[in-house]
Amino acid sequence: MKIMWFILALLSAVFAAFTSVLAKIGIDGVNSSLATAVRTVVVLFMSWAMVFITNSQGGITEISKKSWIFLILSGLATGASWLCYYKAIGIGQVSKVVPIDKLSIIFTFILAFVFLHEKLTVKSVIGCILICIGTLLTVL
Repeated sequence: MKIMWFILALLSAVFAAFTSVLAKIGIDGVNSSLATAVRTVVVLFMSWAMVFITNSQGGITEISKKSWIFLILSGLATGASWLCYYKAIGIGQVSKVVPIDKLSIIFTFILAFVFLHEKLTVKSVIGCILICIGTLLTVL
């Protein structure tokens, strides 16, 4: 199980890559907000299907008020991200939008440091710098 998080994270990256390319093809001639809504409905159905497949629907009554608030805020952030992302790929090149979108890694490190008190190591700072350099090289 120690490696499972890595395998799932890698699969997430692969699926995200497919998401970008498939979305660019699918958004052709479609309003970006409408395209985001369609995608969201599909994700909604998939998510609830997994809840019922894993028989975890009973846990909904055990979610604390704090968790509800932060899950809702996370959902709002996801929605805002997807709306911006779909608009960006609708008017820009996927190969340029995606690297900029992945700057979220750097913002995540900063937010995790500030709010979760996670440590910034020399390696993670160097990694963030390299991501910035790679992004600049990709989009310029």
